[in-house]
Amino acid sequence: MNCSELMKTDVACCKASEPVEKIAELMQARNIGFVPVCRDDGTIIGTLTDRDLTIRVLAEHRSASSTRAEDVMTREVVCCKPDEELSVAERLMSEHKKSRIVCVDDQKHPVGVISLSDIAARNGGARSSELLSSISAREARA
Repeated sequence: MNCSELMKTDVACCKASEPVEKIAELMQARNIGFVPVCRDDGTIIGTLTDRDLTIRVLAEHRSASSTRAEDVMTREVVCCKPDEELSVAERLMSEHKKSRIVCVDDQKHPVGVISLSDIAARNGGARSSELLSSISAREARA
């Protein structure tokens, strides 16, 4: 199975200069917890999660209206291509301890997102459990 067969294609992106307050509102409106951060030309430069907002904004008592995405985003972007096998995405998620991975086109524009829950819903069973265990190891290190 290719990543394109599983990825969600309705990707909501934000700009690096955008206040996190607006991004949190986007997350609430779309019922999502993950937003790629992109340059004006659409290339991905980071990601922002609901956890990032909690740990890097709320817990540090930053102002949500004046803190920008680029101030708190995760800069390590782990990507795959839509035409790659799902096993590539799974391997990258496991290696980098990520529960979501961005699928990008040749210009590094986000075209899809695959989450651990997408994989679990599709595959279920042992593989999802193994991936979850591998990804969850990051929590023990923190």
